[in-house]
Amino acid sequence: MKAEQLWVGALVVDTETQRVGKVMGREGPYVQLRPPGGGREWDANPDQLRPADEGEKLRAGILEVPLAYVEGIT
Repeated sequence: MKAEQLWVGALVVDTETQRVGKVMGREGPYVQLRPPGGGREWDANPDQLRPADEGEKLRAGILEVPLAYVEGIT
């Protein structure tokens, strides 16, 4: 993943662990990630990261879904 996409707060998927993480910073060659709901940080190789898609954000519990969509009122 390109460095300019790895801003603090970006939501990414660590393809090595298949976990969604929020970028917290960098430490040497690694990007520090934390689960969106909080928890222990882990170090990830930036080459193994990709942006989280809408479905992954939803499953991680950080994507707001319009109420009409949830209730089936479209």
